[in-house]
Amino acid sequence: MSASASPVKKPLAAPLVAAAGLLLAFAAWSLPVNLKSLSPALLRVAGAGTPTVAQFGRRLVDSEKIGPAAQELAAAKAINDPGAADLETALGRLSAHAPEMVAWGGWDPFLDPLFNLHENKGRTTSTPVLTFFLTEKARDLLRAYLEKSRSLGVQSILRTRDLTATGRFVPATQPGGQPLDAVILLTALLYQGEHLSPPLQRELRSLAETATAQKELGALEPVFLDLLSLGQRLDWAQLGELLRGTEDTKTLGEFAHLARVDPDQLPIIYAAALFSGSADQVAAYLITYGKSGLADLRLALAQGQGAVHQLMLRQVPVNHGAGAGLDTAASLVLFHPHVMLVVKYLGYLLGVFFIFRGLDRWVVTPGADRMPGLPHMKSGVLALLFAALLVVVTEPFLLKAAPLSEYRVRLVLPLLVSTSTLPPPSTDHPTPTMDTTTLISIGIFAALQIAMYVTCLRKIGEIARSGLPPLTKLRLMENEENLFDGGLYVGIAGTATALILMVLKITDYNLLGAYSSNLFGITCVALVKIRSVRPYKRELILESQVQTGVKLATAS
Repeated sequence: MSASASPVKKPLAAPLVAAAGLLLAFAAWSLPVNLKSLSPALLRVAGAGTPTVAQFGRRLVDSEKIGPAAQELAAAKAINDPGAADLETALGRLSAHAPEMVAWGGWDPFLDPLFNLHENKGRTTSTPVLTFFLTEKARDLLRAYLEKSRSLGVQSILRTRDLTATGRFVPATQPGGQPLDAVILLTALLYQGEHLSPPLQRELRSLAETATAQKELGALEPVFLDLLSLGQRLDWAQLGELLRGTEDTKTLGEFAHLARVDPDQLPIIYAAALFSGSADQVAAYLITYGKSGLADLRLALAQGQGAVHQLMLRQVPVNHGAGAGLDTAASLVLFHPHVMLVVKYLGYLLGVFFIFRGLDRWVVTPGADRMPGLPHMKSGVLALLFAALLVVVTEPFLLKAAPLSEYRVRLVLPLLVSTSTLPPPSTDHPTPTMDTTTLISIGIFAALQIAMYVTCLRKIGEIARSGLPPLTKLRLMENEENLFDGGLYVGIAGTATALILMVLKITDYNLLGAYSSNLFGITCVALVKIRSVRPYKRELILESQVQTGVKLATAS
């Protein structure tokens, strides 16, 4: 009874081991942790229970910041925030209560004595702040007010009005210099009203003092151009709220650039800067990843403030092909990201090892315990190789650096022109991720080579179990050399087929997927010949020599 039961257990145990390995690999894939990307599941858990865009906009309404709240409302509608309707109602009530504040975006004690903000001048929508500052009367009024300021920074900025060595601006004191004059006064008023972050204040003052000493605008002129771009798109409250979270002129320039090249997305970009509390991180992220980064930012905005903070902290793209992920696992990843990454990769390694071990006992060499000389699949090196392949396939940003994004193109203007007429940059360069076609082709080529590898091992096992003399087995092994080289033939055929499909424009241009077939073929043949064929031939040669020696001894 026991002798008959043992052969039944072994066939059942082998597929169970393979199935356990498959489950382990799947569980590792489901962990929402990646090396150079973020999982949507991780964003979902990070944003759970944190304020939404609409809730943040409601706080701005409670602070009577109409302009910034309007930008948050536009962003909430764009991401289909469920609280957008309530925010719109609250903002509408505030606007109806103080309609004269809508044009400026809110009340400001520094502006009230100059422009009489409580007087309704007929503007019922948010108005770019430079619209108010371009008239001669408004500029004279602002200049008279700011000249009385005791702030050294304000006085340094005002002195740049007298500079005539400019590049793209017409000098402020000459005919046609109204835009530069208005921007200088706007900058000084922002400085006077403490609407700039302390680091930005210090940098602007230093640039103004340097420009005055050198008698040319120099490095200050691009800053004025950036403020001109933003001042033509944002009202007073919106501009001030943005600059409070802007740490330097570099970030100021990046935001102005984003506003020029993609003005339709300005509400999303502006709302993210306020929502995250760091305009610098938002600008850096979008400049790096372009429109794909903007889509990831919209996804994070829809999940909540915690998701945006996590995305800005990591500064990596979202891996939309990642596993669904469990909330419990995602919570562990948030607190222990490096540990969970190690756990994931170990899961890949052990899962592949168990899969190969199960296939070895089930398909390749059944009964191998009785024939220890047969080659096996359960190799740690083999498991490590395919685990590394799993890592590459599930980490689409690992091998490919992000190319220049759509938002990195900067236009240098020879003359001051309307910043609203700048054409958008070209967007015909490749995406920074591996697309689905690449992943599918790599998976197909890998599967073909695994099948080829299993076929070769089965053939070696068949010869080994044949019961023929060693020399006959050796001749049979030599006869199968073409089969053992089959992985290389399949790999070359796969690469050639992929390249032909690209030339015929049947598939997208994808050299990575094409040449992966050749790489897998070389690897398969190397494993078969070095690890399996060569050792088994050596064993057959030694056995044949022993048998020949025995025969000679017997004959003598």
